Amino acid sequence: MAKLATGDPAPDFTLEGTDGTFTLSDHRGERVVLLFYPGDETMVCTKQMCSYRDRADDVAQLDATLVGISLKDTASKEAFKAKHGLTVPLLADTDGAVADAYGLLAKPLNMIKRAVVIVDEQGNVAHQHGNRLSLTYDSVDDIAEALEKL
Repeated sequence: MAKLATGDPAPDFTLEGTDGTFTLSDHRGERVVLLFYPGDETMVCTKQMCSYRDRADDVAQLDATLVGISLKDTASKEAFKAKHGLTVPLLADTDGAVADAYGLLAKPLNMIKRAVVIVDEQGNVAHQHGNRLSLTYDSVDDIAEALEKL
């Protein structure tokens, strides 16, 4: 699917994760930050998710719900979260349908591209930022700055 434009309705989804079932439309009225990442227990992804854990107090001040999304299954996410004491809920997009709906599934590689998508209170894409080679990630400060601009 083509990349979504800012202002487009965010595709709704329901995924299982480390904190149970998550349905995007259940969060209307709040901002949701979707943290798409390539995989559990990879070097950059581990650094990314641990950075949010290390700044959990700052994350709590963002006035938004953050969730991580990758292709690995729920068991992988549970192990990843437990091993590193992660604080952001992780969702299992095992068939890649959600990543594809957001234009973030690299089909030849069957890998999710690293990106941040902010969904506003009305359920529309309000911000998106990709990390083309997935070698860097958006910090808590980057996310805070994007939220402040909305």
